[in-house]
Amino acid sequence: MLNQRQQALLDLVKKRGFMSVEALAQQFDVTMQTIRRDINQLAEMNLLRRYHGGAGLPSSVENIAYTQRKVLHADSKRQIAQSLAEQIEDGQSLIINLGTTTEEVARALLSHKNLSVITNNLNVAAILADNPEHEVIVAGGVVRSRDRGITGEATIDFIRQFKVDIGIIGVSSIDPDGTLRDYDYREVKVAQTIIEQSRQVWLVADHSKFSREALVKLAHISQVDVLFTDIDLSEEMKAVLREAGTRVVVATEV
Repeated sequence: MLNQRQQALLDLVKKRGFMSVEALAQQFDVTMQTIRRDINQLAEMNLLRRYHGGAGLPSSVENIAYTQRKVLHADSKRQIAQSLAEQIEDGQSLIINLGTTTEEVARALLSHKNLSVITNNLNVAAILADNPEHEVIVAGGVVRSRDRGITGEATIDFIRQFKVDIGIIGVSSIDPDGTLRDYDYREVKVAQTIIEQSRQVWLVADHSKFSREALVKLAHISQVDVLFTDIDLSEEMKAVLREAGTRVVVATEV
């Protein structure tokens, strides 16, 4: 788990793109040796990239490890998940895709009744299967060992059999123009199919997704009906969402 300074350091570098060790030491009123230790630890977690004299953003082609994403912004993810779950009615049909935030959504939905859930996420399936009133349908395909996600052409073909009330998706990055991005083109193709097979699309994204960069285009925010996040967005992003016709729900602490 990150301590308070490390989390603030990470957020600052994401906001500015690059910060020198000296500037960070002054910002947090600690020694440069302390900052270097923080940077080394965050770089080992693939949250930052070490540079000579400072730290910058990680690669746009490789995602943060699943075990690290599970604990990163965990409270925000739980708040987002609870906010979304409050708007799901018993008996609805859902598709839920890969991601640590969508797994929190599954936990928040556990006490609902008679949900029909299609998923390519074995973690989501295991969580929701604890409620015998839910019908949980797992897509076929290749299982990734790192996060128990299922991808591939077989997954896409399976999902195309269904038309659900709501598709619940997570993404790795949201560009300033509203482009949704991820790192794995195979995962992106599955998410695009979920969008096509859903009457409504609900996106879950904590504040860090607005400052990350990812390589592969998934969709545009105009294809999303509701965005669930944990912060009051910038005026520029609010304008993009208004033009797209996307409703925004800002989760509050629960």
